[in-house]
Amino acid sequence: MKGAERREAIRRELHGAVSPISGSALARAVGVSRQVIVQDIALLRANGDDVVATARGYVLREGPEPRLPTRVVKVHHGVDQVEEELNCIVDLGGAVQNVMVNHRVYGAITAELDIRSRRDAARYLADIGSGKSVPLMTVTSGYHFHRITADTEGQLDEIEAALEQRGFLAELMPYEQDVR
Repeated sequence: MKGAERREAIRRELHGAVSPISGSALARAVGVSRQVIVQDIALLRANGDDVVATARGYVLREGPEPRLPTRVVKVHHGVDQVEEELNCIVDLGGAVQNVMVNHRVYGAITAELDIRSRRDAARYLADIGSGKSVPLMTVTSGYHFHRITADTEGQLDEIEAALEQRGFLAELMPYEQDVR
């Protein structure tokens, strides 16, 4: 079973559940290790699924509000270009929901951002700069993914084109094809 099919199977398991499902139970259901389940859950979250980890297992929360058009983009740039990247996205009407890196040892690591304006971007950069923290992208030499939302698919197209024009878009590797 390929990664995208496995994540769809996990989504179906969680969708039909009346109580939380443990990572071990999900692993048995789809025939992989619990660590693969942890990575798949991170990818489901990165793609917009509201999967919550509880003490008893995973739960898929589904809200009644309609979903905004969403796109996951792979980007690459230096730390000195984070502000330019974030401002490019929000200036064109997008919101940066999260950042995700695909680390070869630790797997998928995702952090929620919810950056919707230049003010949010400035606050994020100030928080990073105020301590010994560095952007998550530094663990993968500047390569990272963002889940971006906007009011329309056209805005997402415009954002992606602007990121490409600035040289920020990165090519997906064969093993990353199912990240989107």
